[in-house]
Order: sequence, then structure tokens, then C-alpha cells
Amino acid sequence: MAENPEILQVLPMPPRVAQGLGDRYRVLRLWEAPDRAAFLAEHGSSVRGMMTLGHGGADAALIDALPNLEVIAVLGVGYDGVDVKHAAFKGIPVTNTPDVLSEEVANLGVGLALALTREIPKADAYVREGRWVKGDMKLNRTIVGRPVGVVGLGRIGRATAERLQALGAIVSWHGPRPKPDAPYPYDPDLEHLAANVDGLVLCCPGGPATRHLVNRKVLEALGPEGWLVNVARGTVVDERALVEALMTRRIWGAALDVFENEPRVPSELFALDNVILQPHQASATVATRNAMADLVVENLDCHFAGKPLPTPIPL
Repeated sequence: MAENPEILQVLPMPPRVAQGLGDRYRVLRLWEAPDRAAFLAEHGSSVRGMMTLGHGGADAALIDALPNLEVIAVLGVGYDGVDVKHAAFKGIPVTNTPDVLSEEVANLGVGLALALTREIPKADAYVREGRWVKGDMKLNRTIVGRPVGVVGLGRIGRATAERLQALGAIVSWHGPRPKPDAPYPYDPDLEHLAANVDGLVLCCPGGPATRHLVNRKVLEALGPEGWLVNVARGTVVDERALVEALMTRRIWGAALDVFENEPRVPSELFALDNVILQPHQASATVATRNAMADLVVENLDCHFAGKPLPTPIPL
């Protein structure tokens, strides 16, 4: 490895990342710079690597401000905030941290589907508030023997579909194109899928291609008995349309781990009893975040040691 390559860290990352980098790199913390433009003008030409988050990203302007940039390492599986096409044009590889979080995200997605349909938060409140002594809680729903749609059948989508099927759900899926090896029925029309399932679990990537993929028409197709779980990206859903659908009970409920402008969440959702809210924590376990931190460092180490990158994003 070349001596102490200079790395631009775009956003804050877990302490384990800094520990993993050790003294092998000189890290420049862009988010701490009072004047971003002046900081890049002073340091941009010496930067050889970049670390960022998938949603915080690296746009074309930032990439162009680093004329000697050799590699972009993303902490996370998503990379919708990174201009991968521009990076490819400039011959800069982009890496992420897949696989190490797929199981955990799938677990939360299915957990949210169960919490929503079995009304677990409501049941907890029912006991705590002393209502059980006055009578039994009303019956809730099941996914056993019921049709559930998975949107996006990548690593996380497949892990989610496997878990749903193991719990008794009848799984089908939607994505941009069929996959011959997928063991579940494929529906090329998301509105059609929504109209024929009890609920949708969103596991697809973010970015322009999926922005507002779940729009007003899809929500209308899902209908007043339908439910939605989102562990993908907030931008995949037309949030205003979803809020209106939940408020007017045009869909039965939703469980959301992500939001369009997080951490800002639409305040209308706070008073609704047909929505479960989470603080973007699908991968937020100690073990998973440690594995992600180790992998983002490993990607940098391999690049600067001239070794194959463990998890390159196809460009």
C-alpha cells in the first residue's frame, strides 16, 4: 500500500471505521468543514479515496472536485446518493457493503409485517392501559396462507421472500425484469400485483429509477384492506400520497423504517394507530454495523494494496 493515502470522509461513520483505518490513512472529514468549497479547493487534489454513505452520497460535482480520486467506498448496501455512472465514466470503482446486512434487514421487514398484521404494538398498549380486564382485544390478521408481494428480489428481497414463505405466506414479486432462477411468481405490473395481494414489502434500491414507484395508483390498487412495509428507501414511496391514504383509511396500515426526508417524519403520522414507525434501523444491530464497518475498510485496503475489491458495484 502507498504510504498513508488521503481519504475524504463525506459523512460521520461509526467509530469502528476509524479504528479499522488505523494510522494507514489520513482522513479528511468533509462534514466538519465550515466552508465546503474552500476545503475541497485546498485538499481535493490530494484525495485518493472517498468514504460515504449510500444516501449521503457523492454527486458528480464532488467527484470532479477530486481529480486524483481512485476509489469510492460506500458504507451500506444502497448507493442511490452516489453518481455511479459518472464514477464509471471517470474509471473510478465504487464499492458497497452488501450481504453482511441482508439477513438483518429481511428480519426487520418480516418483523414489521408481523407487528402490523398481528397488531403487536396495539396489543401491548391494550394490556398496559388496562383494557384487557374489560374484555378481549378484537381479532387481528394473518399472513398464513395469504398473498404477499415483495418489491425487489435482490439479496434483501430474496431473504425477505424466504422468511415470508417459511411463515406461511404465498409470495409473489415485482421488479424491473424477471429472474429465471426466482422460485416465486413474477408480476411485471406493480399495480396489478398490489391489487392481488394483502400487502407489499418494499426491498428495492432507491434512486431515480424507483422514485415514487409506489404512487397513488398503487396505493389505490392495494385498497382499504391492504398494508405496506417499507425497509427500502423513503423515496420509493410517494410519501404525501401514503399519508393521505393512511389518514383516510384507503389502505389498512403501514410499517415504515424509512422516509423521504428522514429524520424528518410527517407529523400527521404520529397520531395514527394504523402505522408503525421506525428510525431507519433495519441494519442497526451491533454485529451488523460492525461487519459493515469492517467491510468498508477492507474495500479500501484491497484497493490500495492492489488486490481485487471484495464488493465492487457493477458500473
